Amino acid sequence: MSGSKSSPPAAERAPRLPDEPLGLTVHSMPQLDPASAATAAASRRGRLKMLGVLLVCAAPVIASYFTYYVLRPEGRRNYGELIDPQRPLPPLQAVARGGQPVALPSLKDQWLLISVADGGCDADCERHLYLQRQLREGLGKEKGRLDWVWLRTGTDPLSPALLAATEQATVLQVDGVALAQWLQPAPGQRLSDHLYVVDPLGNWMMRFPAQADPAQVRRDLDRLLRASAFWDKEGRPG
Repeated sequence: MSGSKSSPPAAERAPRLPDEPLGLTVHSMPQLDPASAATAAASRRGRLKMLGVLLVCAAPVIASYFTYYVLRPEGRRNYGELIDPQRPLPPLQAVARGGQPVALPSLKDQWLLISVADGGCDADCERHLYLQRQLREGLGKEKGRLDWVWLRTGTDPLSPALLAATEQATVLQVDGVALAQWLQPAPGQRLSDHLYVVDPLGNWMMRFPAQADPAQVRRDLDRLLRASAFWDKEGRPG
C-alpha cells in the first residue's frame, strides 16, 4: 500500500542462532591425593574388619540361644521359667565371706545357679544349698562351667557348719532391698523360694519353681550347658 512501510520478513526479525551450541562448564569432582586415598581405603577396610570380628564373636552366642529357644524338638518343655526380657547383673557391691568387696557383674563369664536367703539359713535355705551342690557335682566334667552362688541378705554370721558346707560356693552378702530390684520371685512367692540361673553373659534368664524337682532342674541345666558348649568354656578370662 502506498505510504506504508512494509515489515521485514520473519526470518530477518528472528535473532540469529549461533552455529555452535552453548558451551557448558562441567566441574569435575575433587580428586584425593594418593596419600589421602590410601588413608580412606584403609579406614574402610578397618571398619569392615571390625564388623566382621563382632559378627564372629557374637555368632556362637546367638546360635546357641537360637538353638535352645527356637529349634527345640517338638514336645520339649522347660521346667524353669524363662525370663523375658533377660536382666543383666546389676552394679551392686557385695561382701565376700572374707570381708573383701565384690561387684556382682564380676561374676559373669560363668553359668550361675543362685539361691537367696538370710545368714540364719532356715531349713529351706539348707535344702537349696544342698541341692545346688548336688546339681553342680552331678554335672561331672562340666561342673567347672557352673558356679553355685548364695546371696546372703541380713547380717547374721555364718555358723561353723555353714562355713564348712559352703566352702566351694560363692557366698556374698548383699543388700536385700537392692537385690529385689533385680531378681524377683513368682507371684505369691518369696525371693528365697527359688533357684535362679544367670548365663555367662551376665543375664538372669531362668527361675525354677519353689520346691523344685531336682531331676527336672538337672535336665534344664544339662540342656543349657549343651546348647552353649561351643562358645562357653570353663573358668573366667584371666
